[in-house]
Formats: sequence, C-alpha cells, structure tokens
Amino acid sequence: MAALMRKVSVCSRNGKGLWSYLRQRHYCANATKTTPKITTHYTVHPRDKDPRWAEVDMERYGDETDVLIVGGGPAGLSAACRLKQMANDQGKELRVCLVEKAAEIGGHTLSGACIEPKALEELFPDWKERGAPLHTKVKEDRFSLLTKTGRIPIPILPFFPMNNHGNYIVRLGNVVRWLGEQAEALGVELYPGYAASEVLFHEDGSVKGIATNDVGIYKDGSPKDTFERGMELHAKVTIFGEGCHGHLAKQLYKTFDLRKDCEPQTYGIGLKELWEIDPSQHVPGRVEHTVGWPFDKNTYGGTFLYHLDEGPMVVVGMVVGLDYTNPFINPFRELQRFKHHPAIEPIFRGGNRVAYGARALNEGGLQCIPKLTFPGGCLIGCSSGFMNVPKIKGTHNAMKSGLVAAESVFDTLFNEEIMSNSPTTSPEPSLYEERLRKSWVWDEMKAVRNVRPSFHSTLGLYGGLAYTGLFYCFLRGKEPWTLKHGGADNTRLKPAAECTPVEYPKPDGKISFDLLSSVALTGTNHDHDQPAHLTLMDDSVPVNHNLAIYDGPEQRFCPAGVYEYVDTEDGTGKRLQINAQNCIHCKTCDIKDPSQNINWVCPQGGEGPAYNGM
Repeated sequence: MAALMRKVSVCSRNGKGLWSYLRQRHYCANATKTTPKITTHYTVHPRDKDPRWAEVDMERYGDETDVLIVGGGPAGLSAACRLKQMANDQGKELRVCLVEKAAEIGGHTLSGACIEPKALEELFPDWKERGAPLHTKVKEDRFSLLTKTGRIPIPILPFFPMNNHGNYIVRLGNVVRWLGEQAEALGVELYPGYAASEVLFHEDGSVKGIATNDVGIYKDGSPKDTFERGMELHAKVTIFGEGCHGHLAKQLYKTFDLRKDCEPQTYGIGLKELWEIDPSQHVPGRVEHTVGWPFDKNTYGGTFLYHLDEGPMVVVGMVVGLDYTNPFINPFRELQRFKHHPAIEPIFRGGNRVAYGARALNEGGLQCIPKLTFPGGCLIGCSSGFMNVPKIKGTHNAMKSGLVAAESVFDTLFNEEIMSNSPTTSPEPSLYEERLRKSWVWDEMKAVRNVRPSFHSTLGLYGGLAYTGLFYCFLRGKEPWTLKHGGADNTRLKPAAECTPVEYPKPDGKISFDLLSSVALTGTNHDHDQPAHLTLMDDSVPVNHNLAIYDGPEQRFCPAGVYEYVDTEDGTGKRLQINAQNCIHCKTCDIKDPSQNINWVCPQGGEGPAYNGM
C-alpha cells in the first residue's frame, strides 16, 4: 500500500491524479492478457520474415518518365499543365506522368471552397473561355461572433483577411476534374486509381521514383491467388503533391531531415456538408464565417457557410484546430450542434443534406514550412503547408507552388550545366525554393505568420482577434518578431481525468445527423478483406495508453467512425476495433493520436471516398 501511495503521489505531481492512475492500471492489466493482433500490414510485419510469402514472386515491372507527379490535386495538376505548356511552347520532348490514388481525378478532393483565382489566371489566362467551373462570384461577406444564443456582426473592412471581393465560391472537386481535362489535352499522362505506396531511391540516396500498391492480400496479411505486385515508376525528378500530411512526404521528411529548421506542423480538421435548402433562404454569392460558439475561447475553430449559384445549394462546414486539449471534443458532433444555433438553423429547415466529408488541413504557416527540395524531387501544395489561415484559403498558394516547381524543374532538366554537375543521379531542383521565396506566396505567408499562434495566449480567441486587428490589418506582417506554435498537436491533449466530458445533443435526423448515416454520403469504399491501412506500431498501445489516460480520443476525433473500443470476447476489458472500410482519408488519426502509434498508409488504389464536387 505504501508503494502504491508513493506511485499515486508521483502521478498527482504529473497532473494525472489517483483516478487516472488506477484507471490506467486496470486497462493495462487486462490489455496485457487479452491484446489481440490488430495490424497485419507488411509495413509493420515485413514479408521477408513471413513463411507464407516464401514462394511468391516479388518482382516488379517498371516504367520510366521524365517527370513524375504524385497527387492529382490543384498543385499537382497545375504543375503538370505548366510543364507541358513549356515543353510544347519550346518544342521539347518531355514525358509527364501523374498518379492519383482516387478512382477518378477530383474524387478525393474536399475543400470549402472560396478561392482566389490569381494562380489560375497565371496558368490559363483564358480560363473563362475554357469553361472553368467557377460559377459563383462572391457578392456579399458576413463575419460574426456567435454566443450560445446570439450573433454579433463584425464589420469586414477592405484590408481584413476575410474580405472575399473578387473571389469565387466553387466545388473544388469539379475544378480539379476540369484541371485534369486541361492536363490531358496538353499531353499529360494521368493515372487515377494508382496509389503511390513507396518512395524508391538510387544507390546514392537520391529519389528514383515511386512504387504503387500491391493488390490481392488477405486481411491476415497472406497472399491471395490474385496477388499482383505493384509497379515501379522511375523519373528524373519526382514532384510530391499528396495533400495535407501525405504519407510519402512523412518518409521524405525523415530521410532528408527536411524539418530540421522549422517548427512541427500544426493542423485543423475541416468538416463539410452540401445541402439543398429552401429557395427563400438562398442568397447566391453570400459568404458567411463565424467564430465563437460552440467553442470555448481556448479551442481554435470557426465555421463557413457558402451559397452556391446552382440550385438552392449551400455548403456548411467547420474547421477545428487539432491543438485542442480536451480529449472529449468530437469535431463531427460540434458541427451537428452548430447547425442548431438560433441564427443558423432556419437556413436548413426543410432542406436536404446531399453530401458529407472531412479532411485535415495545414495551419502552421511560414514557421512550419519544411525544406522543399531534395535530390531527385520536391514538395508542393499542402504537402508543404501553404494555407493562409486567416483567409481560410490555400488553393491559390498550392497552385502557385505547383507552377513555380514546374518552371524550376523544367529549367533544371534542360540546363546541361546543372544536369552534368549534379552530384546525384537525380538532380535536386533547388531553383524551386529560391524562386518560391521571391514569389507572392512567400510574401503572403510571411504577412500572416503570427495570426494563428496568437490564439495561444491566455486570452485565446479574443487575443487572436485583437492581434489580427492590431498587427496584421495595419502592419501586414512587418512586426519584427515571429510567434511560435509551441509544439505538435499530438502533445496537446490533457488526461481525461483533468477534463470535463462534453454533452452533445442527440441528432434529430433533419438538421443534425448521426455519424454512420453521414459516412454513407461520402461513398467511401474499401475491400474488407485486405490488411487495414490504419496501422499500429504496437497493438497494445491504444488500450494501455490512449484509452487508459485519454479515454480513447480516436473514437471521437475520427470523423468517420473508424476507431471503436468494444468489449473483449471474455468481457474482462476493452479492445480497439478498426473499421477501415469507413476511412475517408482525412489523416486526422495520424496527426492527433497522442501516442503517435497510428501510421496511415495507402490502401489499394481507387479506394476511399467518392466525393462528387466537394
């Protein structure tokens, strides 16, 4: 008993307390006896040590290209288009290939989205004549501070970041699909449904290309009769534009130590619904943003409501900073209760929800941008983190980064001096980062660098709003200091014993909804008989650590119901169940997991959500 009390005393000093300590002892004792095998993926359990794979032919076929682009989002497609524009204009032979894990170009794209068209205008000055799907020009801006029952309008002056004059409300998936059509017309080879699962390297360490996923593997990790090895794609330069928290970018950060001179990235999760509403509530071209309720002042978050100029349709969504501290917060349920605010609910009465989705997004800004180039390739778009947080916009910066990367890669490949003097087999396109730092992207990121970290003061939301008003709006980032974010998002959670559970209202099925019916609207689909792509480095950690200390936060921060704690078969404890078929590829689990035990990897190509113009 004396030993126990000494241990409890230590726990109390560490902020855990007696209840948390005893809870952890209970879960650890039971988990040790009953932990089942959850992860069977070869990235955790190598196949060269598995006798079931001893007789399997593991040879991969390969193909070669000049430039390979990983990811068919706004950045990747912009890069592809610019490369072929330059090659065609100058009469150069240049093969450009792009691989995309979604079954269709745009199928995994999700964003608000209210976009600035300036990068699009640089890429295609005649985008209107080409029929780009930018149909809704912003006509009205609204910004409000919500209380639990009220709404306080905040005027938007011309120099405020929320001013959307000249911008367009779009369904970004449709824009991306259109960009894909332009790329194909220019001669880019597009390969949707091919998931890049591995970075390949030359013997000298430079990037050689990528390998696509193997298919035909049973859930227990053994080969099916239909097993097929993925193929290798080799390139002189590989451009990685996977989007926020790309799983190959994570490997590149470590291999080339790209993050040694920047802060850890900080993220948000964005959730979005598409609605058909009563025509009397529809105001095409209206953009509305709110801060405040349903969050407390120390939880970063806000909402958006955009009225599209098609049908009586609106998009409603919420962004929640993943640096929140209360493990009982459930971002999905926060969005559901937001729609019941007295100032918001009338918009949705009598309406029909037609789509739902979620995606992580970068919020770290300038302080968190890694080194962008390495031997054999570079990072573009949200793989790097070019979102302007106070504007809640990143598409224009992502596209511009793709344009600058393409121009730099082209100039590298067709410069005999650079190519002949390259110390590695594949050259490093160093021109890219040099040029991007001189572009309007870097100016914009520098100007807003202190807005997001200013919310970490004791005043929280109010301190952030005050800082934005005083320093950004008037100094435009010219202040001689740079604020820090203060650590990675996964380190922010407090033990459950120190936090108050959040009571959420039950969904009414008309304006607010349950999670599973929402996931059904994403169209997500995965072969159930394959190893889960949500891999655990240690199968015992979820119960021993996450559940014991934080009450299993993954069952709340996941917006698709992938993680679920259920009773063990013998009824003596809990075990983690991973419903991988539900995954909508948002990457939140990989980011927010307090133990950093979850590693998201690509499932088979073509799987995941099937967004239609989200």
